[in-house]
Amino acid sequence: MTKQLVVTERRRLTAVRAARLFDGVGSALVANPLVVLDGATVLGVESGGTVPDGADVLDLGGATLLPGLVDTHVHLAFDASTEPVARLAARDDEQAFAAMAEAGRASLRAGVTTVRDLGDRGYLSLGLRDRADQPSLVAAGPPITSPGGHCHFLGGVAEASEAGVRAAVREHVERGTDVIKIMASGGTMTPGTRQEDAQFDRDVLRAAVDEAHRHGLPVTAHAHGTPSIVDALAAGVDGMEHVTFWTATGVEHSEELLRAVVDQGVAVGATVGMVPVEGLAPPEEIARRMPGVIGNYRRLHELGARVVAGTDAGIAPVKPHGVLPWAPLMLRQIGLSPADALRAVTSVAAGVCGLAHRKGRVAPGFDADLLAVDGDPLADPRALLRVRAVCARGTWVA
Repeated sequence: MTKQLVVTERRRLTAVRAARLFDGVGSALVANPLVVLDGATVLGVESGGTVPDGADVLDLGGATLLPGLVDTHVHLAFDASTEPVARLAARDDEQAFAAMAEAGRASLRAGVTTVRDLGDRGYLSLGLRDRADQPSLVAAGPPITSPGGHCHFLGGVAEASEAGVRAAVREHVERGTDVIKIMASGGTMTPGTRQEDAQFDRDVLRAAVDEAHRHGLPVTAHAHGTPSIVDALAAGVDGMEHVTFWTATGVEHSEELLRAVVDQGVAVGATVGMVPVEGLAPPEEIARRMPGVIGNYRRLHELGARVVAGTDAGIAPVKPHGVLPWAPLMLRQIGLSPADALRAVTSVAAGVCGLAHRKGRVAPGFDADLLAVDGDPLADPRALLRVRAVCARGTWVA
């Protein structure tokens, strides 16, 4: 029997030229970069350089190239309206899924090529993974919460016992989530809960973390009030969201706790990044606490914490999907250097999402996720808002 020889044409390389490059890890821009893409992967990066024979060339002129941005905390199911919870409740699953897909596309258009969804309804976000028109997605499914607890309406309610949270974690594992999100404290979007109050006993939190780690999944905790932060640290979480040290009357400052966050290597998802919306101002209770929150974030950074931008995209008009390019402005306010602020939305964020091996850098072997902007984002953080082009896994976004 004669074997038939099948010859396939080799995929053409793409060589991208620009004026400058922030590679995701350095502190200075690389001049005259040539980035060679082989499909969905970066093949080579060098200053100057020669275009490989036969490669297609994309010359972006005076633009600056960066890695595609990484948002460590979004909610694709929320539509950034003034009533996101009610709007979601009015949608059936098919409608909600379609709205989530558009939220993902909006993120891509803004240069956010990877998102970590830390709370959907009924695991809908899992259906968006690996779609060409979506950012790379790290999905938590519905956050685990107590009966009547914060975001209970998303479907992640667990009995507030060790057995109850272990069962909830196993369900998330079976459904194929990438990370466990647990509501250690209450939140403003859920009537009947308060941000300063813990939702689970410490031993219950510890059981959830133990079960997740047993299955190889990291845990990040929604934690506002000091009691929930204390308990989440004792439970051994990998990350915490918000970390505001919120009290009934203001914001606490505990140097001992701040140092404990750093010493345990817990990733801090700072809730930063918002677009200005005329006529909208933060609620008084939030505005009054912001100086204290920013002060604690600043101290965490000074102590060496891994601080990343978890925008909470979707929860309000000031937080539309794709809001992450606004975050470095506030990251600089809490003391991050210009390069640190960019790393916090690229390589450091990728590490927090478990994707340090392929996201957040422009380097050989990494995913071909690129953002091209007009201007120098080290000198002017608003340059990130001037998007010239976006490439997600080798595909240029229209």
